[in-house]
This record gives sequence, C-alpha cells and structure tokens, in this order.
Amino acid sequence: MNLPMDFLFSLLIAGACVGSVYALVAVGLNFTFWTTRTLNFGQGAVMMICAITTAILASRGWNLWASLLVGIGIVAAIGVMVERLAVRPALKAAGSLGWVISTLGFGILLQGIAARLFGSQALAFPEMLFRASDVMSVAGQPLSLQYAAVFAVSVMTIGLLELLMRRTVFGSAVRAVAQDAELGEVQGLPVKWIVTGSFIASSVLAGIAGVLVAQIGGTIDPAFGFELVLLGFVAAVVGGMGSSVGALVGGIAVGILSKLVGGYISTAAEHGIAFAVLVLVLALRPQGLFGRPEVTKA
Repeated sequence: MNLPMDFLFSLLIAGACVGSVYALVAVGLNFTFWTTRTLNFGQGAVMMICAITTAILASRGWNLWASLLVGIGIVAAIGVMVERLAVRPALKAAGSLGWVISTLGFGILLQGIAARLFGSQALAFPEMLFRASDVMSVAGQPLSLQYAAVFAVSVMTIGLLELLMRRTVFGSAVRAVAQDAELGEVQGLPVKWIVTGSFIASSVLAGIAGVLVAQIGGTIDPAFGFELVLLGFVAAVVGGMGSSVGALVGGIAVGILSKLVGGYISTAAEHGIAFAVLVLVLALRPQGLFGRPEVTKA
C-alpha cells in the first residue's frame, strides 16, 4: 500500500465528514439569521444538551432512539427560551447588539447547569448506527461506516431543509419574513411565531449536529460544543450567510482544510487555519462564496 496516499485519503474523509457537521451547524445559524438577523452563539451548549441527554438516558436503559427524541424535544424547548428570553428583549432596542452577549450568556448558563447535574467528567456516548470498528472499502481504501453515516445524515438533512424552505408554507413564510418582516406582518403573517419556529429549527439542527459529533468522538462533556459553533459560524460566513448550498460547501471546505493542516503541519494550527480563511474571505468577498451583497432599506 501507498501509505502517504492512505494518510491523505483518511484526512480527506475525516475533513469532509466533520465539515458536513459544521455545515449543519451553519444552516442552523442561517435559520435565525434569515428571520431576525441574529445568531445564537449559545448553540454549542444546545449541541451538548442534546448529546448528553441522549447519553444519560441510554445509559439508564432507555431505548437509544427514544433517548434521542427526548434530547431533541429538550433543545427545541431551549430554542423557544433563547428567542423569548435572550433575543427578543435585546432586539427591542434599535441597533442593539445585546443579543450577542445574551445568547453567549445563555449558553454559559446551560453549560453550568449541565456540569452541576452531570458532573464535569466526560461521559461515554453510545454507538448508534455503526460501531467504531465497522469499515467498508472505497477504491481499495478503508472507510469508517460511522464517518460515512455522519456525512450522509448531515447532507441529507441539509437537502431536506432546502426542500422544506422551497416547497412548504413554513419555508415560504420564513423567506417572506427574511425579505421584509414588517410587510409580512401587514399582510397577516404570524411573524413572531415564524421567528420562534426558526429558533426551534436552529436548535434542533444543533442538537442533531451535537449527536453526530459525539458519535465520532465517543464521549461528551459539559464543555463540548463551543468550538463547533465557532467553526459552524466560519462555514456560514465563508459559504455566504443565508445560503444552504454555501453552508455545505463552506463547511466541507473548512473541515478538509483543517484536517490537512492538522495532518501535515500541526494539530495546534488545525482550527486556526479556519479563522485565517475567514479573514481572507471577508477581505476579498465579504458576502461569502455563494452569498449576495446585502441591501438595507433607507
């Protein structure tokens, strides 16, 4: 075997897999950006809550999929709380960026509650679809089925969300609110409920992303998730805020580049390169690869 090629293949696969999860986080951030022009920087804690709930319930004898549904239900409720308690009051002050601090604070609060309830030690996360030892052969190279499943679930979820946005009433309502919330309210759209729905969708996506990453890593702790939401933010900006296709391309690109840098240069620079790419993209194309320049109303 050609060991350098094997190593490169493993880095590309790992990067695409992890990058697809970054893309999922980015799409979740896009949901709230569409409706309120805000981002929930507490999403990392939301990922952790869903994953840790799933792990705790499964360890106590619950059915694994029932545990996952409970975790998703909890983070959906957290999405409502974030919108009502952390974002809506901050937006009442015109031009205020208080939502940045309030969403970060909300995330830190969730981390503290999780640490108090479950301790700060890492917990084992159960194997859901495949075991870590399950592999398949692709072009003569071994491919972990866990990695393949994570990539497939992430890409399928993003594809389904794109269909949701284009083919359903909720998707049309979100696009209308994104275009002009005031006009939508005049035309009878329940703008406040649509905004709340976008935060629920964002939190559910974050919960799914958290479970997928925990599946790869094998453990979960209260500090889990903060770095992920930052990398998801990088993916969203690189791809273009508001673009699902951009989020997918940006996430996979950031994931692959990070793994290549970590594998060939230094793991210490693995995530730093993502922020270097962010700075470069903002300098050369501020709207991102697939985004459009934003036009604000006078």
